[in-house]
Amino acid sequence: MDLANEMRHVPRRPRGVLIAVMLLASLLLAGLLAFQAHRTFLHHRATAERVLRDYARLAASRFALRTGANLYYMAAWPPMEALLHAQAAAPGAGPPLPRPERLAPGLKPHAAAFLKLARYTFRLDLATGRLETSGGTPSAAERAWLLDTLPAHARTVYQPMEHLAVIVARVAGVRHALIYAGKEETGVPRTVVGVDVDPAAFEPFYTMGAEKQPLLPRPLTGGVVFDSLMSVVVTAADGAELYRSPVQYATTFSARDTVEAMMGAMQVAVALRPELASQLVIGGLPRSRLPLLLGALGLTAGLIVTALVQLRREYELARLRTDFVSGVSHELRTPLAQIRMFSETLLLGRVRSEEEGRRSLEIIDQEARRLTHLVENLLHFSRSERQATRLSPARAPLAPLVQEALEGFAPLAGARGVSLRSELAEGVVAPVDAEAFRQMLLNLLDNAVKYGPPGQVVTVGLAAGDQRARIWVDDQGPGIPAADRERVWDRFWRLERDRGSAVAGTGIGLAVVRELVALHGGRAWAEDGQNGTLAAGGRGVRFVIELPLEPSSRVAGRPDGSASVPA
Repeated sequence: MDLANEMRHVPRRPRGVLIAVMLLASLLLAGLLAFQAHRTFLHHRATAERVLRDYARLAASRFALRTGANLYYMAAWPPMEALLHAQAAAPGAGPPLPRPERLAPGLKPHAAAFLKLARYTFRLDLATGRLETSGGTPSAAERAWLLDTLPAHARTVYQPMEHLAVIVARVAGVRHALIYAGKEETGVPRTVVGVDVDPAAFEPFYTMGAEKQPLLPRPLTGGVVFDSLMSVVVTAADGAELYRSPVQYATTFSARDTVEAMMGAMQVAVALRPELASQLVIGGLPRSRLPLLLGALGLTAGLIVTALVQLRREYELARLRTDFVSGVSHELRTPLAQIRMFSETLLLGRVRSEEEGRRSLEIIDQEARRLTHLVENLLHFSRSERQATRLSPARAPLAPLVQEALEGFAPLAGARGVSLRSELAEGVVAPVDAEAFRQMLLNLLDNAVKYGPPGQVVTVGLAAGDQRARIWVDDQGPGIPAADRERVWDRFWRLERDRGSAVAGTGIGLAVVRELVALHGGRAWAEDGQNGTLAAGGRGVRFVIELPLEPSSRVAGRPDGSASVPA
């Protein structure tokens, strides 16, 4: 076959390359879509988290304002009003300071309860620095702190219009809350009076009015109670903890705010309950689709890789089929040319002797046998492709069948000077399809003659043992490498050394053998040859077939005794 004809049979790759490029582009597009979807999720998630942090800031701001208002109106102002009414802030030598418990009568219950944790009342003349106390006695450190802190606080923080200020601090390891009011002259306080209270007295006022003044709008929270909505921690300006709500949540969505300086400048930290995020954000908090996206992308990649592998296999299969068609064409052309040439010689009467005519007829017979053998292989291959191969096994002595196959193949072997030798054990009976059994032997013999050297001896053996019949074919060829002894049974596959050789072949002979053996419930393999001195310098190869002596389940499982390729 010339180069032009060869080029016509080579599979064209550009279409396959284009499909591969399109598949890879699809994978890239899927990756970009997954990346964009994940970016969109991250953007939506960040937006939702900003909204939740804004809600936390709103809640912290409302908590600080509500706490300041509660302390002013419910806790601090009633005692201060009672203290001022007692003329405790009168300049000069005024009436004596009342003790804290003397201020409680007439106050509302929550204000009276607040005074139960009061330590003492005090009066300080800011001009002279004279400090008076009533009730408990402050320590020297506390007196020094009062004399140092009150004047500065009154000048910088105290607001005359509000008539009230609160200082929360820790002195000598003890927490103090100073609530004081001033007596102003020309807008500047001259004398301050107040009460020193344990800051623990503030606790009831942190949550007072929660029902009437919720930290977040009710339509948003759906009426969820405070403790189930958020957690709060209140600390003094110096970091000392003053209050902690009974239930605490993670600070995923949290914010801080400060009670106004006039009411103690306490720090408020609010943390929203993470589980309520879906309720506080319209549509819920976006959930990550990354596992789903990665799974879909991985599945897409897997499918595309599978498609690429399948595309490569299709290309390889197309190449193998092309080689197969080329091999079949060559195999058919040679015997047909021989038959035509010698038949024309006979028809035209060009034979010079009876012996020459007989030789022409023998050649026509040999080539016809070869064609028959090739056509039978092709027919079986076609039936196998359609999964329509059927056998009709019946118990028969194997030695006569082997001998018959040898006699039928002898003319083809003689054409190459190959001698056939048999080592047959008598009395071996097995359930076989006679035609399929003959086909197996002819394929093995043809393979041995085709790839072995001219003049070799091919040995066919038959033996029985372990409830199995063993048939083997030994040649004296170059042998088969151990790594390739399994692949030679694949369709269209040929050894690398044989692909560029002049030996023609279809690549289906051994595949047909293994399939027919399998349909009989047996097995076939290749091993090192056992023929002794080899003509070609190789070790040779032995092809072995094992068949059960009794009907196997695959053969005997059909009512009519036939077997077919399983679908």
